[in-house]
Amino acid sequence: MTDESQGGETSDSQAEEQAGLLEDEESFILIEEIVFILLFIASLVGIAARQFRVPYTLGLVVIGLLITLLPQVDITIQPTLIFALLIPPIVFEGAFHLNINNLRRDIVPILTFAIPGVILTMAIVGALVSWGTGIPIIYTLVFGAIVAAIDPVAVIALFRNLGAPKRLQVMLEGESLLNDGTSIVLYGLVISIALTGSEFNLFTSIVDFVRIAGGGIIIGVVLGALISQIIDRIDDYLIETTLTTILAYGSFLIAEEVFHVSGVLAVVGAGLIAGNIGPARMSPTTRIVLFNFWEYAAFLANSFIFLLIGLQIELSSLFASWQVIAIAIIAVLIARAVTIYGLAWVGRDIPLRWQHVLNWGGLRGAISLALALSLPLVLGDARNQLQVMTFGVVIFTLLVQGLTIGPLVRRLGISERSAVKEEYERRHARAMATQSAFEHLEHMRQNGLISAHTWQTIAPLLEQYNQVLVEATKQVLTNHPELEAEEMEAARRESLQAQRSTLSTLLKDGIISDETYIQLVSEVDAALTSEVLNWPELIRQQSGVHLPINRLLSAVIQEQDLENALSALSKLGFSVTHFPSTGGFLGRRNITLLIGLVKGQEKNAVDALSGSCKKRVEYVSSPLEAGPTPFPNPIPVNVGGATIFVFEIERYEEF
Repeated sequence: MTDESQGGETSDSQAEEQAGLLEDEESFILIEEIVFILLFIASLVGIAARQFRVPYTLGLVVIGLLITLLPQVDITIQPTLIFALLIPPIVFEGAFHLNINNLRRDIVPILTFAIPGVILTMAIVGALVSWGTGIPIIYTLVFGAIVAAIDPVAVIALFRNLGAPKRLQVMLEGESLLNDGTSIVLYGLVISIALTGSEFNLFTSIVDFVRIAGGGIIIGVVLGALISQIIDRIDDYLIETTLTTILAYGSFLIAEEVFHVSGVLAVVGAGLIAGNIGPARMSPTTRIVLFNFWEYAAFLANSFIFLLIGLQIELSSLFASWQVIAIAIIAVLIARAVTIYGLAWVGRDIPLRWQHVLNWGGLRGAISLALALSLPLVLGDARNQLQVMTFGVVIFTLLVQGLTIGPLVRRLGISERSAVKEEYERRHARAMATQSAFEHLEHMRQNGLISAHTWQTIAPLLEQYNQVLVEATKQVLTNHPELEAEEMEAARRESLQAQRSTLSTLLKDGIISDETYIQLVSEVDAALTSEVLNWPELIRQQSGVHLPINRLLSAVIQEQDLENALSALSKLGFSVTHFPSTGGFLGRRNITLLIGLVKGQEKNAVDALSGSCKKRVEYVSSPLEAGPTPFPNPIPVNVGGATIFVFEIERYEEF
């Protein structure tokens, strides 16, 4: 071979390499442009959803449907990348915010719906769709696993607005969180059979399911506990937020790539542990930053999933497959009804009205779409068919079920929103509207748009009417202290948010230093994340109405818990005296608290100590038999790290 020929081959290879680099650069720029456009669209959807007071996911599905009108964009994103990138933040955010104590109360029915219920849903949907469409059963089982995952985000938001029972909300959230993991495990098992063509073996499938699901949960719990221990030793919200990000994606990758178990269930376990152990050891500022960060991450992931599915499906495909989509929708509705009504008897009793809501509230959303997007490309036409069916089911559940679940809840009388609260809102709104009208007319008078004579005539009438409305509103609050406390708490939080905003402005203008800003913001954040105050008691004290203190609560706590305990008790308006003491065979330094309270306030004091004292001790809650003691009838009670005795007293004085 001559030097010229070698030089020609070298130049050709260099040209090919440069062309490849240029093509990769153009592809990257295209993806960057698409991401920018999708973010802009997601922002517009969020603004519109807030403006029209509709759930954000409903807006996303409408926009995703409209995007199908656009020409399909050839984006070379591997399905596995979509799954690994977008699923963890959605699942972690849901697990992080779920209170594990609330989940534990109904864990039996939740697990029943999330494991046997998901398997039953997959089987029913797969059988009905295969029978109705002629699609091979293995593909319809894949579809059944995809749509078995429920996404009740829109329903939960509606429940909060309607005042639906907390237990019902937790059941739906808990089922959603756990059945996401179950459906993804089933999806992986069934899709592997579809790709390899291997025969189905029931025993092997059960063993694989237990290994994959159980292994994922264990890995997630271990990693969640480990990261929580690290966070406990750090006080930097940026590092702590980064550690939770590492936990979310790291637990997924370690479970999937190292141990070959469920990455999604690992994220569930990690999120539950980090969300229930971690925040208690974080500073208030870190908790606020962390909650906002994961809410934003889930917002982005949900947005991208809904919009990406719109880019990959043509509207003509939806219309052409309307019969198949209709069969799929009917199959999903039947499967959900069989699951809820057939399994609701397991565990704690679930009222029939709640079963109706759980049935109709089983919306499908981001997880189902993400699974559809992650279908392997080798499935060919079957991949597109399953994606179209999934998108059709999601559109139906979000638009039809999502928009009718509210009227269903109201019709069934499940809402705990009281008539008193509605009356208060009406009176308050009338007072606000009248005050606004008064200020508007006063502004017109100042600008010469109405005469002084007219203003002098109408102003007293408006003031008198407004005063009547204000008094009517005040009457409702006075007769119902819980409403007054709710509004007081909202006002307190608004004032704290205003303080935080002012501190940011002072820092920006150079009026205060970074150190001062950090100190003051930490104080505000601590108040924002503190427990709700006992407003009725504080209002009663401020008004000068003092109920006679007839009980003395004696609590022995550890020295390191003193500051937290005093803070919690003072917020509730309790009078506290404390002095040092020792306890235990090691002579541990303790603090004895003497708390004056009125009969009936014991629970408030106990709850305050429970939330502020870290160590747990044994306790009893029943009164002792009267005996020869210097105090009448002491009642030992357990709470956190405090040993408590309550004594009835005849007289209480402070000096």
